[in-house]
Amino acid sequence: MSVDTATVRHIAKLARLAMSDAEVDALVPELNNILGWVEQLGEVDTSGIEPLATVIDQKLRLRDDVIDADPLTGGNVRDKVLLNAPDAQHGFFAVPKVIE
Repeated sequence: MSVDTATVRHIAKLARLAMSDAEVDALVPELNNILGWVEQLGEVDTSGIEPLATVIDQKLRLRDDVIDADPLTGGNVRDKVLLNAPDAQHGFFAVPKVIE
């Protein structure tokens, strides 16, 4: 695949970027070099390699999903929190309607 000035102008228009003629002319070879590197990656034989998300095998450390009864660090403080609300209705913060 090759990029020309018309393609760069089209991409700039889609991205809503104002570019001068000199900037467009300078960007054409840079984008072509990048696309060349991507094509080189396609030449690498990866048939025996499993896909992975990270190089290091990581495991998530999970904790029990329990509600702490301590009022400073845990749950069961809804009524205390709603005391700070300018308007609370039915146990929730009430906010003005934004969309009409």
